[in-house]
Amino acid sequence: MVLWGPVLGALLVVIVGYLCLLGLLRQRRPQEPPLDKGSVPWLGHAMAFRKNMPEFLKHMRAKHGDVFTVQLGGQYFTFVMDPLSFGPILKDVKRKLDFVEYAEKLVLKVFGYQSIPGDHRMIHSASTKHLMGNGLEDLNKTMRDCLSLVILGPAGPSPDASSWREDGLFHFCYNILFKAGYLSLFGYTKDTEQDLLQAEELFTQFRKFDRLFPRFVYSLLGPREWLEVGRLQRLFHKTLSVKENLEKDGVSNWIAYMLQFLREQGVAPAMQDKFNFMMLWASQGNTGPTSFWALLFLLKHPEAMQALREEAARVLGEAGQSFDFDVSALQRTPVLDSVMEETLRLGAAPTLLRVVHDDHVLTMASGEEYRLRSGDIVALFPYLSVHMDPDIHPEPTAFKYDRFLNPDGSRKVDFYKAGKKIHHYTMPWGSGVSMCPGRFLALSEMKLFVLLMITHFDLELVDPDTPVPPVDPQRWGFGTTQPSHDVRFRYRLRSPE
Repeated sequence: MVLWGPVLGALLVVIVGYLCLLGLLRQRRPQEPPLDKGSVPWLGHAMAFRKNMPEFLKHMRAKHGDVFTVQLGGQYFTFVMDPLSFGPILKDVKRKLDFVEYAEKLVLKVFGYQSIPGDHRMIHSASTKHLMGNGLEDLNKTMRDCLSLVILGPAGPSPDASSWREDGLFHFCYNILFKAGYLSLFGYTKDTEQDLLQAEELFTQFRKFDRLFPRFVYSLLGPREWLEVGRLQRLFHKTLSVKENLEKDGVSNWIAYMLQFLREQGVAPAMQDKFNFMMLWASQGNTGPTSFWALLFLLKHPEAMQALREEAARVLGEAGQSFDFDVSALQRTPVLDSVMEETLRLGAAPTLLRVVHDDHVLTMASGEEYRLRSGDIVALFPYLSVHMDPDIHPEPTAFKYDRFLNPDGSRKVDFYKAGKKIHHYTMPWGSGVSMCPGRFLALSEMKLFVLLMITHFDLELVDPDTPVPPVDPQRWGFGTTQPSHDVRFRYRLRSPE
């Protein structure tokens, strides 16, 4: 009889030893960035990185300069912290730095979706066709109507709608934006009340997945949490299945276009279901949290709220007294645009990643050259290196609603670092091939929501002196940050004047 316990134990020792040996054997080669493997074999700096990503990167930059390579869980990441040197990475005309490979592995792990050749380009093509111009205006109208439905209910304002109601601001914003976005994109039935109930339940499950998401990506879940993730994935695959969608009206042209492409490529319906889950996450995972930060900043800065309400009154006129206003007004709101851009500067903290194919030489803005090793990952963290740079944005931690406005009220686009004009002065949507294809829709959703809330509701914090909550440390690097705790607020429907 084979004693499997000792055999498996010996095998585990060999595997762990091999992984540790790989980390121990790696040495810095000539012209490579400074290498910092950390004190723990294989894990490297993974724990410090996860605990507080911005502080870890600040420490590494102070220790090594603007370019350094660190070991994180067996993988080597080269961080480039000088925004003037981002250009060659984001443009990458030689195609040596690959975003698609990393993205395909991530969506397979998180959503179960197996990418096919060309679908990355297809998503961008669909977004250009249906999330810009007339396509976007049509979707904005749908979104406006769905926001009205979710906020006011199927029967319109209730008799007590003008009475104060209390809620958590983060929960309120995320809940409203998710439900309206879900109905706008994935359609509805003739039973409106049932649609709203289903959207509410789906949001509850979405938040469960959302809370597990950061540790899921890093494979840090416990056994029960892995089971829960599997359950949630199956639930979303079923709820968002193409079979379910056939029974709905109003499925957006954007979603329909992409599903048609997958059908024409022979993708099985079960994989199309997983694609829908991925697109729900991509479209709704950040709009609610961003809107929370926007409304919180407005509530903490009365001068910003006043300026925005005055702009809304000018742009919307009498139509602003109705939820059914002309969505083309979104193109004439420079103050709101600045508020949203400032909110994203403070609240969006994505990590931009590229896999290095073949050894590659990176030339910095200073002229210095670094050799990047094949198989490593190049990483940019714009929140720290751009958004929080006091040279680019004076008083970077302060919310200034007019930071992106010129004195004449036009949009400000001229920002400088070290006396040089900088192209990437904010990067909440990524850049280059990883630029978010749905950014115009996401921004329109948030602008519609903020406009409706400030024009139709009285809003106030339960405790006016409550500080802006710190960021949940788990959310660094994953799109828009989330607060470590919610903030209580009150709202009531304004009476028509």
